[in-house]
Amino acid sequence: MLPHIDPNQFDLNQLPRALQKMLAREDGLEAAQPPRRAFLKMLGVSGLALGAFPQLASAQGQAPAALKATEQPLAFVRIAPDGIVTVTVNRLEFGQGVQTALPMILAEELDADWKLVRSQLGSNDPAYVDPMFGMHLTGGSNSIKNSFTQYRELGARARAMLLAAAAQRWNVDAASLSTRAGTVLGPGGRELGYGELAEAAAALLVPQTVTLKDPKDFRIIGQPTGRLDARAKSSGGQHFGIDTRLPGQLTALVARPPVFGARVASLDDSAARAIRGVRAVLRVPLDRGAEGVAVLADGYWAARQGRDALKLEWNTEGVEKVDSERQLRQYRELASQAGPRKFDADMAPLDLAPMKIDAEFVFPYLAHAPMEPLNCTVKLEQGGAQLWVGTQFHGVDSAAAARVLGIKPEQVTMHVAMAGGGFGRRAASSSDFVVEACEIAKAARAAGVDAPVRTVWSREDDIRGGYYRPMHLHRARIGFDAQGKVLAWDHALVGQSITSGSVFEAFQVKAGIDGTATEGMRDPYPFPMRLTVHHPKLNVPVLWWRSVGSNHTAFVMETLVDEIARATKQDPVAYRMKMFGDQHARHRAALQLAVDKSGYGKRRLAAGRAWGVAVHESFSTVVAYVVEASVKGGQPKLHQVTAGVHCNLAVNPRSIEAQVQGAAVMGLSMCLPGAAITLKDGVVEQSNFGDFTVARMTDMPGFAVHIVPSAEPPTGIGEPGLPPLAPAFANAIARLTGKPLRNMPFDLSAKPAPPAAG
Repeated sequence: MLPHIDPNQFDLNQLPRALQKMLAREDGLEAAQPPRRAFLKMLGVSGLALGAFPQLASAQGQAPAALKATEQPLAFVRIAPDGIVTVTVNRLEFGQGVQTALPMILAEELDADWKLVRSQLGSNDPAYVDPMFGMHLTGGSNSIKNSFTQYRELGARARAMLLAAAAQRWNVDAASLSTRAGTVLGPGGRELGYGELAEAAAALLVPQTVTLKDPKDFRIIGQPTGRLDARAKSSGGQHFGIDTRLPGQLTALVARPPVFGARVASLDDSAARAIRGVRAVLRVPLDRGAEGVAVLADGYWAARQGRDALKLEWNTEGVEKVDSERQLRQYRELASQAGPRKFDADMAPLDLAPMKIDAEFVFPYLAHAPMEPLNCTVKLEQGGAQLWVGTQFHGVDSAAAARVLGIKPEQVTMHVAMAGGGFGRRAASSSDFVVEACEIAKAARAAGVDAPVRTVWSREDDIRGGYYRPMHLHRARIGFDAQGKVLAWDHALVGQSITSGSVFEAFQVKAGIDGTATEGMRDPYPFPMRLTVHHPKLNVPVLWWRSVGSNHTAFVMETLVDEIARATKQDPVAYRMKMFGDQHARHRAALQLAVDKSGYGKRRLAAGRAWGVAVHESFSTVVAYVVEASVKGGQPKLHQVTAGVHCNLAVNPRSIEAQVQGAAVMGLSMCLPGAAITLKDGVVEQSNFGDFTVARMTDMPGFAVHIVPSAEPPTGIGEPGLPPLAPAFANAIARLTGKPLRNMPFDLSAKPAPPAAG
């Protein structure tokens, strides 16, 4: 049980300043009068909140002022009397496994019994910001990387407090005690479970400094561990954001304009209002100055029928109507023009080089297409609002919701819901789908509809709704000698910037170049490169897509490196190793592991198959692939993938294996016919999985993931498995056909590129 605390008698000044302000603002009360609702919300409503702000339960003194909210165990670990340990995760869980990995890290230092560990998602509380970035963020494969030490220290602080509580009870020195799997061990064989000590431990100060384990003593971290959410997901019991159900809730679907930014010209909603279950039809503002029509109904099907019954005409005047064919011509013109340069090596040796490659690559727009489409539930209340949503930016989104609703950010409570995928789509700095849901809830309230509103996107809305991976064009002219030494590499890159106009522009866009577009270019190879970049502005909303810039730059770099090796009759593995030189030990280790485990160069392949190789670093992790592929009926086929992964310390090898496999499947999807978003006169031509391809079970190759052993702090893993898959596959096909693949998705009927001269 919670220790008895009267919030009306408690001195709010004992709390850290940030939380003093948060409590003082709620309900408009002064700092000396903490509102009971906010106070109890902070403490939690079940079990015992252990650790931070122990002065809430004891007058022994204040917690050290130097500790930040992100360093206090209160918001992160709760131990119930029965010993159940609940760990709060400061990220969105949308398939990457943080709801298991972060509790593993904390439980390791807490020395908890893993069988008794549970997890839950957090909120927009300040304690749950990324400790490195200082904002609520799930992205950039940073969850484990940035919170590894944080969660270790949280666990170690909680353990130290449990030891101190046991020492007081037994009247012994805490240094004489030890712990084992959720139990404090004392002299004479005495034992106390964590659940028995939690209340007393909460009355003690949070230690400011703690000693962490030596990695050689880990018993939870590094073990292949089943996910805590596996049973719920495999049984159909997992609750996602789209499953939110509140009393009296309505469901909203929005009729969106066919061209981005268009508005309603005329509306006849009489047929829609006549449909049983439809409660309201509302014109609402949408993202990027557009306007739409929201149909609110008792459930999804009635809302869908109502939307289909609308008679709408759209005003598309004054908005650009992007056309993919015209866009490609525009990009080709830009690629031949001068522009800002990322690298600027001397290109004089290019014309004199004995061997040359001229190559153009085209990458289309891509939809994120997560299994769970976008959704957000909004409940307006007196003096505030509650939102239920799977979001990667819960702080940014709650601030955006506050702006729309005309309230303060601290009056928005964000319940972070489990999400069924996202791949970057749930991390829009425009907060478009959250803002849209709030606009609908506000319009409903103004129309006299007083009910929670769940706004849901259909699959067609998702595919046509924008915020795609940008279309890119690369053009390369490379001069090299017979030994494969690159003398000059002149490169142009054309594509929309995804950070211009966002909260990330200030530190991502330098000298007119968006760093997310060029990440992965040149390194780790010591090539003299001149890289010119153009960022045209078009009426197509764009956003990061899994692995961001590396999903196109890795393909360009790794297929061209392979092409140089083939042109100079060198083994592609040996050539890469030579290019690494004495640097890039992690690249070398990952590639060598994939080579050794695959049997590359030692095992005879089946007739009609060829090896393909690629290696790439993204988000501080190196992934190398050795693949086997063939061409059947004019179509490329991937048979086997062997991965070598260097992500430093592997917190949960089973989750790493799943993430690499999942990322590789997305990489494979990019290669398949139909994997493109195209536009005709401003209208997106695809609408569902019937005309936007994703890899299916029949496309899945055999897969083996091997991890380079390391005790160094972990790096990212959610995205790095994607970039090298497509180039490894393409390199295998090029060895079979003698023709390099330049475009995505793969097209074996495309005209061959000019052969290397020499």
